[in-house]
Amino acid sequence: MSNGNGRPGSTGSAGNTGSPNGHVRLSTDGLPAWLDPVARAAETVRPTQLSRFLPPESGAGRQSAVLVLFGEGARGPELLLMERAGNLRSHAGQPSFPGGSLDPEDGDPLTDGPLRAALREAEEETGLDPRGVQLFGVLPKLFIPVSDFVVTPVLGWWRTPTPVGVVDPAETARVFTVPVSDLTDPGNRATTVHPMGHKGPAFLVESALVWGFTAGVIDRILHFAGWERPWDRTKQVPLDWRA
Repeated sequence: MSNGNGRPGSTGSAGNTGSPNGHVRLSTDGLPAWLDPVARAAETVRPTQLSRFLPPESGAGRQSAVLVLFGEGARGPELLLMERAGNLRSHAGQPSFPGGSLDPEDGDPLTDGPLRAALREAEEETGLDPRGVQLFGVLPKLFIPVSDFVVTPVLGWWRTPTPVGVVDPAETARVFTVPVSDLTDPGNRATTVHPMGHKGPAFLVESALVWGFTAGVIDRILHFAGWERPWDRTKQVPLDWRA
């Protein structure tokens, strides 16, 4: 189902959004009030407001999805992240959202395929029970040139939290949550400088440097949700910050 802009549309009904292999839908019903700004931003934000790297007009690229999952922890709202194993060929050792390429069984990449893929990948990578996740929005598709991924960020509310952790150590080093208050703390924000000269937002949280695509999405969500606090954009962190 589509709401006319190429994104899966909301049914407006409450409850579980389904399992990865069954029916999935979007619903904003019953979200905690603090997530309302994120849901509103997802409805109005334009691709160019998120990134200058947009999917090729030719339709080329590897269709994929990530799950941007918000929960509520001991310190309030939080976000689920994972750290990829250091021996992977792509994005080794990098913190990221759970996610990956769409499989044929996920369905149409223009409708609910990304929803199903985001839940399936999150379950495979973190052990997350998708039945406890309410999907409430999607952001415009973005492009990661270095890996040729066309990525749909799928927004979720961890309505019924379940235990998560590393499922396959060959792919994932750790699974962790980050309080939103840490992400908005100006002291934890910086600008990364890539060896090729590219610069981008970064977060120094949970003994990790979150940068690249993941940091870019978080940065834009904080901005358009009105959660961003002024921070020192001249503070730079090299990508070999642990050296």
